[in-house]
Amino acid sequence: MKKLLFSLMAIIMTALGMSADTIPSDSLKSLLRYRQRITRMQERWQRLIPSYTKVQYAGNMGLISIGGGWSYGRNRQWETDLLLGFLPKYDSDAAKATLTLKQNFMPWKWHLSESFLIEPLACGLYINTVLHNDFWVRQPDRYTKGYYWFSTRIRTNIYIGQRITFKIPQHKRLFAKSVTAFYEISTCDYYILSHVGNSGYPLHELISLSFGVKLQIF
Repeated sequence: MKKLLFSLMAIIMTALGMSADTIPSDSLKSLLRYRQRITRMQERWQRLIPSYTKVQYAGNMGLISIGGGWSYGRNRQWETDLLLGFLPKYDSDAAKATLTLKQNFMPWKWHLSESFLIEPLACGLYINTVLHNDFWVRQPDRYTKGYYWFSTRIRTNIYIGQRITFKIPQHKRLFAKSVTAFYEISTCDYYILSHVGNSGYPLHELISLSFGVKLQIF
């Protein structure tokens, strides 16, 4: 990095008709430190740019959820999603929006060919909230104390699933470098507690099946 900065400084000074001999050493060092700080700041801001976009159907986070996220780790085995979902009104008075923060972990990647790879296990957890006043974190005063022992606004979910990825050839890339299709089997804290406390709670209502597509931008 320092060599790159020195080269950049040399180019700038040459363009201005200056030489390193005409600039005091203290001023040159100060200018170099300034450039280093600017470079670090730019790198930090660049990390905030999502590295992929994702669309997911179902999964206790709305009918459809759309958002982006960040891949990181030595083998890009970690992901963090931020998704905005849509929940139709069904039997309620109005449609609602949801917000989901999701953490994913994929420990293995199996390369089937140069273009295809499989992640045989994807797992993680996510927190979902409904953005509507009908839902709350603490029980409202209009209910008898202890009537609702859980929050209706926030749900904590866990999931397992699998993924398959197609790597787009470089000469055909427009908006993404790869496309990943995935499915997930999930459940939430309320479903688990309801099943534990009630043996008659249907087992098939304990889990949810969802599907999605991820476009890896960079």
